[in-house]
Amino acid sequence: MERVKLNITGMTCVNCAGAITRTTSKIPGVKSVVINLADNSGIFELDGADVASIKAKIKKLGYGVASDYAELERAELAYVSNLKRKLAIAAVLAALIMAGEMSGISNLALKIALFTLASVAIFWCGADFYRHGIASLKSRNYDMNVLVMLGTLSAYAYSLIALIAPGVLPEGMRYLYFSGPAMIITFVLLGKFLEEKSKRGARNYLKNLTALNPASAYLVRADGTTQKVSASELKVGDTVMVKSGYIIPADGVVVEGGAEIDSSALSGESLPVFKSVGDKVFAGTTNVNGYLTIKVEKGGADTLLAQVLELLLSAGATKMPIARLADKAANIFVPAVVSIAAITFAIWAFFDPWRGALAAVCVLIISCPCALGLATPIAVVSGISAGAKEGILVKNPAALEIMGKTGFAVFDKTGTLTKGEISAVYSNLNASDLREVAALEALGSHPISRAIVEFAGESVSNLKLDPLKFENIPGMGVAYDEGEILAGNEALFEKFGVALPASANDEPKIKESLQNGAGLVFVALNHEYKGFIVLSDTLKEGAEKLISNLKSRGVTPVILTGDREQTARALAAKIGVERVEAGLLPNEKFALVEELKKNSKVLFVGDGINDAPSLKAADAGLAMSSGSDLAKDAGDVILIRSDLASVGGALALADATVRVIKQNLAWAFVYNLVCIPLAAGALYPIFGLALTPSVGAAAMSVSSFSVVLNSLRLRRFKFE
Repeated sequence: MERVKLNITGMTCVNCAGAITRTTSKIPGVKSVVINLADNSGIFELDGADVASIKAKIKKLGYGVASDYAELERAELAYVSNLKRKLAIAAVLAALIMAGEMSGISNLALKIALFTLASVAIFWCGADFYRHGIASLKSRNYDMNVLVMLGTLSAYAYSLIALIAPGVLPEGMRYLYFSGPAMIITFVLLGKFLEEKSKRGARNYLKNLTALNPASAYLVRADGTTQKVSASELKVGDTVMVKSGYIIPADGVVVEGGAEIDSSALSGESLPVFKSVGDKVFAGTTNVNGYLTIKVEKGGADTLLAQVLELLLSAGATKMPIARLADKAANIFVPAVVSIAAITFAIWAFFDPWRGALAAVCVLIISCPCALGLATPIAVVSGISAGAKEGILVKNPAALEIMGKTGFAVFDKTGTLTKGEISAVYSNLNASDLREVAALEALGSHPISRAIVEFAGESVSNLKLDPLKFENIPGMGVAYDEGEILAGNEALFEKFGVALPASANDEPKIKESLQNGAGLVFVALNHEYKGFIVLSDTLKEGAEKLISNLKSRGVTPVILTGDREQTARALAAKIGVERVEAGLLPNEKFALVEELKKNSKVLFVGDGINDAPSLKAADAGLAMSSGSDLAKDAGDVILIRSDLASVGGALALADATVRVIKQNLAWAFVYNLVCIPLAAGALYPIFGLALTPSVGAAAMSVSSFSVVLNSLRLRRFKFE
């Protein structure tokens, strides 16, 4: 079985994806097809099928197949640019048409000008809606495209009759309504533009992830010399050298040397981990201190980093799109409107055929889905704008609906619930001893060294040590002048023959630190133990309040982290989280998120590269702005302030936006429920009351104006 991924250009809606799926699935040898609108890709499971035949079918449908990401990016940029241009032109034309209709001037030249402008706005700017609307009708999927097509064509056709053959209409019904369809096209184009802009960022995370892999590696030859080669050329069994500061090019096992490895990109561990002979290391992690020789066990598509990329792709391809409320209703509303118009004409035809025709046209005009089309995009625009003012950048508007239905809120630990920075938080050293050890640490560049220097403060600058006597011992600590000053772990003390008192392990602060999973640095001066320094990753402000808020909403908080279990459980207990999974790699986090999704909607909050698959797999992903570019690209929402209060704010914004959308939709349908029977002439036999197209257009404008005003209330959104 072969798995092929194609980059497809020209897809704009679910109907495009459906057409490609149906057509290519019929090709002999194609076992499954998954089309992902988020990154404009198609994943095909093949059993003997020819890839060329699949490409040919896709092109025959009117779409393109890009050879690489660069070509796909160019095609998407061109499409979004064209969409933006059409939106701007439609908005200008709609404004001009409305001004012309309201001017009161009724000469033929002005009417022809309005007709020309409306034709451009409707049939050029809105061409895609008609193409997809026709496709929807063929597939019996009555979505928003059908509503737009039905409403705009009805108003346009009526206005055209009023222009070219006004004599066939009664005296009081010879009006032009070209502004109505032009405005509908404008507002729906606005919603489409926002959607496409959010889709464009969906693939940036793939580029950033690919960039983590180094382009080159240093291959160790049989004679012991090294040769610089492309990392992609490495084979299982090769031996590579990795110096301090270099990125590991492949998964493998250490065969020589030792080094501290920063694996935060994959595991989320806040502290570097010392790796020596026999330990496994992964591509994409960094040697921050030391020297390694690695025997390659996995390379290319088999590395853990490549698996993370694959998880991101599959998460994007399988995530189900949010079913839009308007589209759901449209599948009932559109056939109902057409039926009502037909029944109206049929009933009136027995008494007055011409009156029946006008009543049927009036039904179609008054049911023109302007308010329905505005209900979602205007509320979303207002919600996104309000969120931006509060430091909440919504990349994917669909996330606003999902967050209100969240059952699980899953958090990464390092950098999300904690600050992700190593800091010294306590020491029992006196001021003089702390000054000496800080002066030693000032000679190093390790994150722990920087934390101790910062903890000691300004007094360090008064003491200068000889850099030539400084020794950095990977996996142990630092030493000065053959052990005159030591700062590190017990192994460092043993190396220099300094005894660590048995009473040290009985000190309450050391016991507490070990129980909480904190790091410890032991200090010796003149070969004598003096005390210790406690290292920690500080909890972010507001963590307990956020967890309490989530629980009050009926949301279950969960912590998934690559850090040590003891550290994770201590933090979870402090903030009130019961479910904790620690020591996880990205693929394990991903699997747990997928498991939780079987029970409820999942919100994932993270900041690291290792969080990207989970951010993408979750129903909604919130990324901290202070985190990696990969996490920010994979997330649906970016929290600019990177604080935990913004998580609660994002949920409140989602609640407010969805509430306004539902209010807008309810108003749009109530309007239709009341006005359509009036347009059909239900009160005419009794009261002689029948709506004219001009009244219908006015009612349509009032309905749309109400929806806009209601949506603008979101601009006042603030969260505590």
